[in-house]
Amino acid sequence: MLDKLTVTVLAEDSVPYESPLLGQHGVSFWLEAERNGITKRVLVDVGQNPEALLFNVGKLGIPLREADAVVLTHCHYDHTQGLTRILEAIGRKNVPVIAHPALFRLNFVTDPFFQHVGVMQGDRAEDLRAAGAELVLVSGPLQLMPGLSTTGEVPRVTDFEEVGIALSTLDENGRVVPDSMPDDLSLAARIEGKGLALVTGCSHAGIINILRHVLTPGEKLEAVIGGLHLVEAPDERIEKTVEALAGYSPSLVAAGHCTGFRAQAALYRVLGKRFTPLGSGAVFRFS
Repeated sequence: MLDKLTVTVLAEDSVPYESPLLGQHGVSFWLEAERNGITKRVLVDVGQNPEALLFNVGKLGIPLREADAVVLTHCHYDHTQGLTRILEAIGRKNVPVIAHPALFRLNFVTDPFFQHVGVMQGDRAEDLRAAGAELVLVSGPLQLMPGLSTTGEVPRVTDFEEVGIALSTLDENGRVVPDSMPDDLSLAARIEGKGLALVTGCSHAGIINILRHVLTPGEKLEAVIGGLHLVEAPDERIEKTVEALAGYSPSLVAAGHCTGFRAQAALYRVLGKRFTPLGSGAVFRFS
């Protein structure tokens, strides 16, 4: 288990009142995980505007060059665009970039018109490697250190959760098929004396599916931090999600980005002060 965990929001769709930071459609987190006196730093997602991200990094005093690894929660451009530029700013070779093997696939929408929404040109595998990345593409859970792991692929077991957006891809024969976002992953941190803190990108797998996947029997849910992708969800799904999430008795739910105002309002109604919206510059500490 970890002794301490600090999660800093480097980029998000909103900024607090009178904040000098920049917002963008996307999300990025900086994790500092401490165990036995050793601190490891993990960059989770990079939003879609690298210059805005680097501006916030400077304002917040984040030691980006000390990143021990980068984790990408899924392929979408608002989590991956500009990673090549960010790796150049880190300025080292062999930086582990951890993601699912399907990260670089074609992933597109057709409403209102065809648009690829996955990893963009300039951030493909060869670009990332040239900028210093050591790609670690793994479908299952991966332990970064004792107490900090990726979830890997998440089984879809609830009857009310879905990807949240109509996405398509191509099969091995070049046929268009629905894309279920198998690459959606989160980070699970277990803190001594606290329990599980989950950091999500968009929760395309469904936040309740994710929690069922990672929580062990009797384990305390300390926090959920990230996007829940309920922005276009019907009210019924929002209600069921909030009810199920509240059933885990989390100490903190900090949700933003793709969560949507209706879901945020529902979370606040049920959780009260245990809920807070995300925003660029927010810091959450666990010890």
